[in-house]
Amino acid sequence: MQLKVPASFKADETMQLRVPPEGIPGSREIPEIPENRRKGRKAPRPPVLARMSATVGPRLAPLLAVLAPLVARVTPYVRRMRPQYPRPGRTGWRRWMPSWRQWLGGVLASIGLSSLFLAVAYAATDIPDNLNTYATQQDNVYFWADGTPMARTGWVQRQAMPLEDIPEDVRWAVLAAENESFYSDPGISFKGISRAVFRTFGQGDTQGGSTITQQYVKNVYLNQDQTVRRKFTEAMIALKLDNQMSKDEILEGYLNTSWFGRGTYGIQRAAQAYYGKDVSELNASEAAFLAALLKGAGLYDPTLNSANRARAVERWSWTLDRMVDIGKLSKAERATYGKFPEPLKSNPLYDTGEQSDYLVELAAQYAKKAAKISDKDFDLGGYQIYTTFDKKREDQLTEAVTKAREKALKDDPKRAKTAHYGAASVAADGRILAVYGGPDHRTQGYNESNATTVPAGSAFLPFVYAAGLEHGVHKSRDGEATPVTGESLYNGDDDVPVTTPEGPYWDRSGKKVAASNDGDKSYGQISLHRALELSVNTPFMQLGMDTGLDKVRATAEASGLLSSSIGAQVPALSMGSSTPSAIRMASGYSTFAAAGKHTEPYSVRQITHNGTKVALDLPRPRRAVGADVAEEVTSALTDSFRTAHPDAAPATAEVAGKYGTTQNDTAAWYVGTHRSVSTAVVVYRIDLGKSLEPLPLEGVAGTADESVPYGIWSGAMSPLG
Repeated sequence: MQLKVPASFKADETMQLRVPPEGIPGSREIPEIPENRRKGRKAPRPPVLARMSATVGPRLAPLLAVLAPLVARVTPYVRRMRPQYPRPGRTGWRRWMPSWRQWLGGVLASIGLSSLFLAVAYAATDIPDNLNTYATQQDNVYFWADGTPMARTGWVQRQAMPLEDIPEDVRWAVLAAENESFYSDPGISFKGISRAVFRTFGQGDTQGGSTITQQYVKNVYLNQDQTVRRKFTEAMIALKLDNQMSKDEILEGYLNTSWFGRGTYGIQRAAQAYYGKDVSELNASEAAFLAALLKGAGLYDPTLNSANRARAVERWSWTLDRMVDIGKLSKAERATYGKFPEPLKSNPLYDTGEQSDYLVELAAQYAKKAAKISDKDFDLGGYQIYTTFDKKREDQLTEAVTKAREKALKDDPKRAKTAHYGAASVAADGRILAVYGGPDHRTQGYNESNATTVPAGSAFLPFVYAAGLEHGVHKSRDGEATPVTGESLYNGDDDVPVTTPEGPYWDRSGKKVAASNDGDKSYGQISLHRALELSVNTPFMQLGMDTGLDKVRATAEASGLLSSSIGAQVPALSMGSSTPSAIRMASGYSTFAAAGKHTEPYSVRQITHNGTKVALDLPRPRRAVGADVAEEVTSALTDSFRTAHPDAAPATAEVAGKYGTTQNDTAAWYVGTHRSVSTAVVVYRIDLGKSLEPLPLEGVAGTADESVPYGIWSGAMSPLG
C-alpha cells in the first residue's frame, strides 16, 4: 500500500514536510489539547529559586540572587545525571542500574555531606570547663552515732604524679596494652568508633576501640553511659583536645585519673594499693599487671578469685610481649619476667589495724546495699555515712576484750594464740551499737563479730522456748496443738531419750537420741521457766520435738538468725547446732526485749552525698513472736541472770541473759540484755593455719564461776561490771 502525496506537498532542501494552509485533504479538525494535559503531565512549576524567593521574603532575596547563576549553571548537569528508568539503550537488568556518573555523584555527595556534618559538629563541640566526678575524687567520711567523725577513707584520694616521675616502662606498658599508636594517632580511632556504632545497633553496647585520648575525655569530662551519642561527643572532644594539648599532657592526665580498683584512681595510688610502693619503684612486669586492671579491676584483680587470676596472668604476659613487639622492651629483659608479680592481698592504704576498720567495713557494705550504690560510684567518694556506732560502747567493748585476750596470753600463751573473741551490741530497734572484730584488721581480714563459725549451744534455748510458747505442742501425730506455759512440766533428768508420738527417736546409727545436761546433773520434773533459768538442756530437746523442729527453725529466723546459719532439722537443732554470728545472737535476744518485734540489724542511719540526702532503705520492725511470749522469755532470762549473778546488779535492774555452752566444749557464749541493748560475746579456738575446725577450749574461756564471756559482757555493759 502506497501513500499518495498530493502535489501541493512539497519538500524543501531539509526534507521537512510542509503542510498547506488549508490543511491535509480529508482530515478532520482535532481540538487543541491544553499543555498541562498533554501526556498526563502537570503544568510546569516555576523555577526553584523563584519559589523560594516567594516564600522566604526580602531578607534572603540578596542571597538567592547570588546563588541564582550558580544554580543555573549546575542545573543542566544535574538533569543530565537524573536517572531515567528504564534506561534507554540498555537491555535486561542493566536498564535498572544507575550509570557510573550517578554512582560517582552519589559517593561524592555522601562524602561532601558527611564532611560538612563533621565540620559543623567539630565547630559546635566545646571542651567542658568543669571536670566530672571521675576526675575530682573525694573521701568518704564516716561519723559516730553522735555525729563526730569516726573514719575517713582516704585511700580513694588520687595523688597526681607528673609524667616525668612515672618511669617509661610504666608508660609504655599502659600504651602497649591500651593504645600503642597513641603518639601518632589524631586522638580517635575510626575503626573503634565504627565497631562501637555497629555493636550499639547490633548488640546493645559500645565496647572496644577507644584511644587513650578518648578514654581520658570520658574520665574527666563525660559520664560512663554506653550510648552512641556519648561516644560521638567523646570523639569530637578528643579531636579538639588532641589539637590543644600535647600528647604527654594527655597521657599524664589519663594515668592520673583512671580507675584501678581497690578504691584507687591514678597510677600512683594503684602502685601503693597493689604493691605497697610508689609508682617510681615499679618495674615493667608490675606495670604490665596494673595495665591489665584498666580493662576492669573487677575482672583482673587476682586476689578476688581464680578466674580473675587466670585472666590477669594472660593479660600480663600479652602486654609484656606487646612491649617487645613495639620495641619498648628487649627480649632479654622480657625473659627475666617469667613469674607473675603477685600483688598484695589487701590495700595497705585501707588497713590501719584499728577497730574502726571493722566498723567501716560493716557500714560500707550496708550503705551500698541499703542505698543501692554501686562499688564504683561508692569508690568515687563524696559520701558522708552517719553510722549507728556508739563510741563509748565501742571503747568499752574493745577494752573488755583486749583485757581478756591479754590475760589469756599471759596465763596460757600456747592455747591463747588460737583463741578468738567475737562480740556485738545491738539495740532493740536494730541499731548496731558496737562490735569487736578482731585484734588487727591488717593481719585478720575477717570480722569475728560477723563470723558464723561455732555453734550457739545452750544460748539457743530461748528460741526453742519461744517456739513452744507461740505454737503449742503436739502429743499425737494428728492431734491439735496443746498450749504450754512457763509452768508446764518436763523431765529434766540427764540423758532422757527423746520421744515422738510413735516412740523413741533413733538416729542413723541406730542409737536412741538423748540430751545431756551440764555436769550430767538430773533435775526430775521441772517447769520450762525454771529449766531456762537453770539452763537445763533435756526439757528443751523434747520441747523442740513436741513443738515441731520446723517451727523452732522459723521462730529463730523470725527473731533474727540467718537461715544459712540454722542447723539441720534434727533433735540437735534444739541444743544449739546452729552457728549464728555474735551480731545475730545479740539481734535475736533484742527481739524479746522489743516485746516480740524484730528489726533487722543495721549500721547506717543516714547518708548524704556532698550534702544532699541519699535515699536509704532502713529496716522496719515486724512481729516475730507474741508480746506475751516475749515477756515470758525475758522473765525467765531475767531470773537466769539473777540466779547466776545475784550480786551483779540491783534487783530492779532490767537485766536478762544466760550462758551458752556446747557439748564438745568448742565455744562459750554469754548473751544478755540491759536497758533494751543486747550484747553477745563468744570465745572459741581455731588454728587458722591448719583448718577451720573449732578446737576444744581447754580452759581458755574460764570456768563457770569465772566465765570469760560473761566478764567481757559485764565490762562492755558498764556500769554493771
